[in-house]
Amino acid sequence: MIPEHEVKARLRDFGVAVPRGVTADGPPGIAEAAQGLTPPLVLKAHGPGLVHKSDAGAVRLGLASAADAAGAAAEMRERLAAQGITPEGFLVEEQAPPGVELIVGLVRDAGFGPVVLTGLGGVWTEVMRDTALRLCPIGEADAREMLASLRGWALLTGYRGAPAVDVEALVKLLVRLAGHGGLWEELDLGEFELNPVIASPGGVIAVDARHLPALPTAVDARHPPALPDGGRDLPADTIREAAPPTDFTALFEPRKVAVVGASTTRPNFGNMFLEFYKLTGVPVVAVHPEAGEIAGVAAVPTTAGTGADYALVAVPAARCADVVRQATGIPFVQVMSGGFAELGHPELESELVSAAREAGTRLLGPNCMGVYSPRGGQTFVGGEQGPPGSVAMISQSGGLAGEVIKVGERRGLAFSRVVTVGNSADVTPAELLRWLAADPETSVVGLYLEDPRDGRALFEALTAVRGRLPVVLLVGGRSTQGRRAAASHTGGLVGDGRVWRALAEQSGATLVAGQDDLIGVLSFFQAHAARVDVPGDPGVLLIGPSGGAGVLAADVLDGAGLALDSLPAPARDALTALGVGVGSSLANPLEIPVGPRARAGLVREAIAAIVARQPYPDVVAHVNVQSFFTYGDTAEPLYAYARHLAEAQAELPGTRITLVTRNGECAPPGVEDEVRAIVSAAGIPVFRSMEGAAAAVAAGKRFARARTGVVTTWTSPAPALDIGAT
Repeated sequence: MIPEHEVKARLRDFGVAVPRGVTADGPPGIAEAAQGLTPPLVLKAHGPGLVHKSDAGAVRLGLASAADAAGAAAEMRERLAAQGITPEGFLVEEQAPPGVELIVGLVRDAGFGPVVLTGLGGVWTEVMRDTALRLCPIGEADAREMLASLRGWALLTGYRGAPAVDVEALVKLLVRLAGHGGLWEELDLGEFELNPVIASPGGVIAVDARHLPALPTAVDARHPPALPDGGRDLPADTIREAAPPTDFTALFEPRKVAVVGASTTRPNFGNMFLEFYKLTGVPVVAVHPEAGEIAGVAAVPTTAGTGADYALVAVPAARCADVVRQATGIPFVQVMSGGFAELGHPELESELVSAAREAGTRLLGPNCMGVYSPRGGQTFVGGEQGPPGSVAMISQSGGLAGEVIKVGERRGLAFSRVVTVGNSADVTPAELLRWLAADPETSVVGLYLEDPRDGRALFEALTAVRGRLPVVLLVGGRSTQGRRAAASHTGGLVGDGRVWRALAEQSGATLVAGQDDLIGVLSFFQAHAARVDVPGDPGVLLIGPSGGAGVLAADVLDGAGLALDSLPAPARDALTALGVGVGSSLANPLEIPVGPRARAGLVREAIAAIVARQPYPDVVAHVNVQSFFTYGDTAEPLYAYARHLAEAQAELPGTRITLVTRNGECAPPGVEDEVRAIVSAAGIPVFRSMEGAAAAVAAGKRFARARTGVVTTWTSPAPALDIGAT
């Protein structure tokens, strides 16, 4: 660990305030060197074994003179010797005046590269764990958002009569460390920490500093070197950066597909894919060393000369490299087979990447299911394909992607491109995201990731599409980043799922908690893709029957960071004229009769009356489906309600309407589907729970803010998920 006084000298060069201090080898030198310092003084020992000085008893505060500091150093040296620690020297500093203690740290995350952390410091770092993260580099807006997100924000702005600290000085400190041209770019970054930084009305001062340079790390079995010889040639990432961007059109819309691995005797995955492609109508050829045909599909002995744009390889892992090596002239090869780095065989994966380079092809996978695109006849799921649409998805899990396709299409999603990437040995999520951002067929992208493979590239790709392309992010599994024993609080605190949350905050992506929310938010963006000018302020109008359900819904919306703005007096007068409010209050949420005996068009009239007098960017309409069949015997009143709601959306292009069909399971079969069809045709997404609708509406507002670049004082709370919290 670099001695603290050397770290502070570097900080001083970067314009960061640190206490005045001197160093000495031992007590005699302290008595002389510290004469010019103004008490009270702080004494610290430094050297091997003193990573956590306070725990070892290597810090003394409140010393009244240089002589006292020298005496304290003698006592300290004896106590440390009893622990087997011999200090290299001592640092004596002027003690900083009291203030709010914070932590500011930098660490190189194993997946995402340099990140910056701030939060309550001193003992509160461990007790409260009240911290905020961002990936480097950050700007002043990022720094302000980090500070404002802390639970201890009130301590910085003045609490119970205490003066506010100099927040702008804190912002400048964060940017000097983690902004463009900041200290993070010059450090040999393992872990770097200032804890505490004392903030006061007069500024900020870093009273403790720690820097541990990066340690050599072993090769991660999931991220093997690009070549078996350890990288004699350029690594894959370097080659990708130097090469022109890949056009992935043929991956999703191949003119011909070659399937390697189908059997003549024992049907397997290869045979399954032959049947899939026969159903979609994409020209397909089987590759088999002996057979002339398999299941009615012509077979050839090698991929060479097939004229295929896409080859699917489903043979044992040990044979895959030889197959890929023969794929010269085929733009894309997908290796479905598993048994590579994910199972502890990085050498097989390295050989696979090398084989793809030799063949001049791009490799998808290994350990992935493939591609789905109704527009191009590509599929890895059985059954009839859904209609082509504008929703894309990149997934590291083939099974989950298949679920999202089938469930999503059942709920009205229409896909443009779905791609599973498995181990991402060559083609990565970041590269695909950049291509999809320019794809005219795609208006929203979902991501399911477990290990980003190249987190820094993913961060850059997400940042590049911020405000241009809505991205919905679902993270699976506990984060494996930063799991080595951390010598600083920063290292320990970064090594969990908060880095994903930081990624979403900076890029404008929406982080969701599960598959249902992923599908729901994608549905929202698909339905409202044309309403790009709707503002991102938190205002929502909630309208529907039952006061109790409205109160519960208001709690859900509030929890998502949404605001139920009060209705203005002119709107209340207009509602009274419509007969709304008899026996109930005219407020937001607005209770309105909806049921088999209510006037179906009342909801459309009420929404129009309110929005004409106070624009709401979002309206959430909810309906109790059960009531239509408890107090009625036909679905027609419910269909009439849906038609009027659809008319309301057509009349209000500057407002996004979302429908929640509560208790939909109480309807006869087919009723929910018909309601969804009626309102979806008008661009209204449908949810079965208020929680799902709230997550989607909050995501829409988040994207609107990213699109306009507006920084607001409200933030949607983090999703209720625990991805690796320590």
